[in-house]
Amino acid sequence: MSSDIDRSMDMAKSSRFHYKVLFISGLGFFTDAYDLFIIGVVILLLPYAGWHSIGVFYEGLLTSTALLAAVIGAVVFGRLLDYSGRKAIYGLELVALIVGALGSAFLTPVNNIFLLLFWRFLLGIGIGGDYATSSTIMTEYSNTMNRGKFVGMVFSMQSFGLIAGPFISIAFLSNAVSPYITWRLLLAIGALPAIIVIYFRRKMPEPPRYTADVMGDYAQAAKNLKDFTGITSDEKHEKTVKAPWYILFRDRKFLLTLIGTAGAWFLMDWAFYGNSIMSNSILSFLVPASISGIHAIILTNEYSAMIFGIAAFPGYWIASFTIDRIGRKPVQVAGFAMMAISFATISLVSFLTTYKFLDYFLLIYGISYFFIMFGPNVTTFVYPPEVFPISTRGLGTGISSAGGKTGAFIGTFADTIILSVTGIHFLMGILAIIAFTGMIITILLLPETKRKDLGETSREGEFTSTGK
Repeated sequence: MSSDIDRSMDMAKSSRFHYKVLFISGLGFFTDAYDLFIIGVVILLLPYAGWHSIGVFYEGLLTSTALLAAVIGAVVFGRLLDYSGRKAIYGLELVALIVGALGSAFLTPVNNIFLLLFWRFLLGIGIGGDYATSSTIMTEYSNTMNRGKFVGMVFSMQSFGLIAGPFISIAFLSNAVSPYITWRLLLAIGALPAIIVIYFRRKMPEPPRYTADVMGDYAQAAKNLKDFTGITSDEKHEKTVKAPWYILFRDRKFLLTLIGTAGAWFLMDWAFYGNSIMSNSILSFLVPASISGIHAIILTNEYSAMIFGIAAFPGYWIASFTIDRIGRKPVQVAGFAMMAISFATISLVSFLTTYKFLDYFLLIYGISYFFIMFGPNVTTFVYPPEVFPISTRGLGTGISSAGGKTGAFIGTFADTIILSVTGIHFLMGILAIIAFTGMIITILLLPETKRKDLGETSREGEFTSTGK
């Protein structure tokens, strides 16, 4: 049973307000991607900026610390979303991100790896919180026909962050900005978009669905709906959703769905983040031996920018604009399958990783990136807020995201060591197995939610109490 508020929002036409929410939420994801992936460039610069060698262990820890913290941030902010409300929490996660980015840039002495790890941990708390908050809020403001597109577009803002890092670093280094200044500026820039958008997030109204279906204040929900979207709705109190947080673990269907959303995200992020944050190290073997130092770093960043720009960027946006027609499940299954095939090819065909066959390697590596984006990287973000009741949606989304960031942490840390000890072929073989497992989990555990109302996909009708 859906309330009139829910039905009004489900059936609403796309409007300027939808795109305003998209921009406010999406700019945070530009920041998240930039902050997470720029550390791979920074690590290559540190030896030229007065740092001693930090070693493989600390290199892996530095690339993965923010991801570990994101696990905590996702669960904590996700639970707070349900307990305190969306409006009370939205934007606070960016405070942690801003402080972490600026602290790592300007309050970290040279060779103080532990302080840099601290600031990256704080930054990761904010990033994890953003994963839980932004997808939940965008989902609750979306209509049924375009929900996948809107939520996917929020996440696809990540694509600009992926491209921005290599291009900005190339611009600095090509114009003779010293590595000492460059690494600090690269980290500081990550705070700027968050500073811009935090004001607008704090001004966002409580989503009318939450005000009506959880708080039970239908008059306020109808007023907010009218004031901010122009949609008129009946004010009468029809239902309140009473699904407690522990229903995610006691109800067999919800538990299996949670295993599916968190498990698929865990496997996808292991493959994606370990691959992406370490892409500079992975691609560095393609640099001719005659090129070294800063020039080698510039060339490696050019390779990364090319992969992200040509393969990853269109994958994000094609997925976002087709997911409501094709469906979440087919896109996720096909993406995992193509990832597995691409990784297995690189693993098994040894000559691909030689400079002579650079074009073939970049082609296959690029295909894997396209299907990561036109596949589970977008769909694992879209799925969680659609399949859990509104009263525990934040927590379900937060746990799912935490599953992903756990995979990203393990993958980034482990991939750093695997790449240095065994080489790229063994690493790609492991990633192929991981991608295949993600495909199986998707087939067995996840439903199709395209163009279904949130009340149906989240089973809210089973946990409502009616009122007058």
